[in-house]
Amino acid sequence: MHYMTKRFNTELFIARRLSHDPESKKAVSRPITKISIIAVALSLVVMIVSVAIVTGFKNEITDKVLGFGGHIQVQNYDSNTSYETRPISTQLDFVSKLPSIPGIAHVQKYAYKPGIIKTKDNIQGIVLKGVATDFDWSFFKKNMHAGEVLSLSDTGTSNQMIISKSISLLLNLKLHDKIDIFFVQNPPLVRRFKIVGIYDTKFDEFDKTFVFCDIKQIQRLNKWTPDQISGFELTTTDFKKVEGTTYDVEDVAGLTVLPDGSGIKVSNIKQKFTQIFDWLNLQDINVAVILALMLFVAAFNMISGLLIFILERTHMIGVLKALGASNFLIQKIFLYHSAYVTIIGLFWGNVIGIGLCLLQKYFHLVKLDETNYYLSSVPINLQLDHVLLINIGTFLTVFVMLLIPSLLIARITPEKTIRYA
Repeated sequence: MHYMTKRFNTELFIARRLSHDPESKKAVSRPITKISIIAVALSLVVMIVSVAIVTGFKNEITDKVLGFGGHIQVQNYDSNTSYETRPISTQLDFVSKLPSIPGIAHVQKYAYKPGIIKTKDNIQGIVLKGVATDFDWSFFKKNMHAGEVLSLSDTGTSNQMIISKSISLLLNLKLHDKIDIFFVQNPPLVRRFKIVGIYDTKFDEFDKTFVFCDIKQIQRLNKWTPDQISGFELTTTDFKKVEGTTYDVEDVAGLTVLPDGSGIKVSNIKQKFTQIFDWLNLQDINVAVILALMLFVAAFNMISGLLIFILERTHMIGVLKALGASNFLIQKIFLYHSAYVTIIGLFWGNVIGIGLCLLQKYFHLVKLDETNYYLSSVPINLQLDHVLLINIGTFLTVFVMLLIPSLLIARITPEKTIRYA
């Protein structure tokens, strides 16, 4: 008859008894252990909330910038930053190859034209952005304040226009109003449009600049042929790889020479709005500092708690050594106990941290000044992989740091501890 034996985990058994010993409630280490749990929990809460807020903020601002300009722009190399662009043709050889470039999800035409909106009491300089039937309206549909997006066709020319809430308040304009836009050129021109939609992205830098109309209106204003446009906006499948995709587009379109001798310029939105994306990247430094500080606080409190816990049980350590227990075995007892305390702290930190994030995400409890932050409330981007990495990183960091005080056990001798017990 065969008997199966299972190794008895002595270290884990003793660690459990120490953690649940009724007598330990009277010990000095008891409140220190509670403080350690609270420190780990609070540190985890701060880390989860900080990462969720910063990544949420970066995603929201990035989406707003991309909504106005796409990921990659292909235009005439001689076009300048005044929005008075030189045209390129939709019949160029590279145009048909753009959708098939790896990483390109969508291609759309656009045209710019600066102008001035004039009402009875006010005037406002704007940039008219002409779009065609291939324009992706998903971003603006999510940010419509009133009305609807443009209804365009490939045959007729529409006089519809959508403006921002900022412009509508500034010029006292309403839905279905008809407005005149003046264009400073020789000779000066004026066009009348009808407001069919009002959007509100809360990104004032763009909201006060762009209004949208049929691209054919701009072609007529600039005396362009139907195949002439300011350029193409390309959307990628993965914005994190936009630099690499930009090089791929350059390989296809960058060597094209236009009839007037100019070339094609390929740039991405990060290059066009460097200051915005540099500002967003600075937020990563803030998160790194917060994570480092919180990990230090959690580890320091756990080390302090373990040191006190070890010093309170020097007699027990001496007895175990006298019975033949090795230093490593005793170290494992205290590391098991510390791991148990850390896991309790992580549990409550996750409950509170994720709970706060969900409350903010769905109820928008904390508001923001839209003028300064471009958002009406604190954004939350709660992702499972972020939470898991924070938990794993915290546990491993604290556990590795706990190896330092556990080395104190090797300096405790059974002769002295038992003699003076």
